[in-house]
Parts: sequence; structure tokens; C-alpha cells
Amino acid sequence: MLLWINGPFGGGKTQTAHEICRRLPGSVVCDPEHAGFGLRRMMPPGLRGDFQDLVSWRQGVVEVLDLALTRHDGVVIAPMTVTEPAYFAETVGRLRELGHDVHHFTLLAERETVLRRLRERGLVRALRFVAGKDTGPRHESWAVEKLDHCLERLREPEFAEHLWTDRTTVPKTADRIAVLAGLTLEPHRGGALRTRLRQAGVGLRHIRFD
Repeated sequence: MLLWINGPFGGGKTQTAHEICRRLPGSVVCDPEHAGFGLRRMMPPGLRGDFQDLVSWRQGVVEVLDLALTRHDGVVIAPMTVTEPAYFAETVGRLRELGHDVHHFTLLAERETVLRRLRERGLVRALRFVAGKDTGPRHESWAVEKLDHCLERLREPEFAEHLWTDRTTVPKTADRIAVLAGLTLEPHRGGALRTRLRQAGVGLRHIRFD
């Protein structure tokens, strides 16, 4: 089974994916963004654009996820924003055509909620600055620039199942996805502080210095 978790940048996809993985034995997170940034780094800086526009990214994601789904004995989780219908068909749609059990979910939130979450990434910007890799909030600015487009496009019926996350937590969102996919997660343990520390750890592991 594949759980593809869609949503706007800053919408909680990665946190939710890792929450499910932590509480679902045998599951694994296969992040399509890793392939995209790898392809992006191969190109001269002046040619770097949206890696989703590369056919090689779309085909590569399908190839890798197809392999993982075929050979891995467990649920595969892919957190990835895809808003273009054609690209959605070439990735999620193609995996369904190959016969895989694909459950797609889009995490949505009001614009102000997503903006607040993006502002909370200030620690990421600070660490980039300390490392001398980044002197400005480029990624967050790019995410804000794309936000309205993402929210508008992802509300379309083709990107269902829609889950609104404004007034819920990451563990509860994970619980909801599990119920809809027919999965049983281990109970969420730990108080609010422990949960925040765990989520901070996920965020730190996903810092990109480029």
C-alpha cells in the first residue's frame, strides 16, 4: 500500500508521514523530494527550476516507488506536493495503473495557518545562516509565493481525499489517515512537550543547505 500525502508547502506532510511511520511497524517513508533535489543539484545554478517539470523526476519517482511497493513488505509513505493535474496523473495515476493500492490524501489549511507554520521555520533559516549556506529565507519566500496557487488547485475534487488540519494535531491527522486507509497505528504516546521535541527533530533532519 502507498500513502501519498499531498498538500501545500508548510502544510504538515512530512511531519504527518513520519508520525505514521513511527507508529506503523514495517512502514517506510520514501520522499520523492530527495530525487528532485538530487536532479536539481546536477544542473548549473542558472538552469535550476522546478524539478517537477523534469520528465526524469516524474518517471524516476514512479520507478522507485514501484520497486519499493513491489519488494518492501510494508506500507510505503510518500509526502509530496503535486498540484499540476498532468504531473499527478504521471505519478499517482501511473502507480495506480501499475496495480498498486494507492491512497492519496491532501492536507489543507487556511492561508493564515500555513503562513504561521512557515514562520515557525525560523530555526531552519538560522541554522542555514550559521552554516554559511543561506543568508535569506528563500525557500520560505518561494513557499509563500506558491501558497495561493497550491491552496486553490489542491481543493479540486481530483486531489481528494481532503483533510483540513487547522484545528487538529499531527498525531490526530495521522490517526485520521490510518482510519481512512484501513490501517491500525500504535497509540500515540508522550505529552505535548515530547511531541514538539520529536517534531523538531524531524524538521532538523530535513534541513537542506542549498
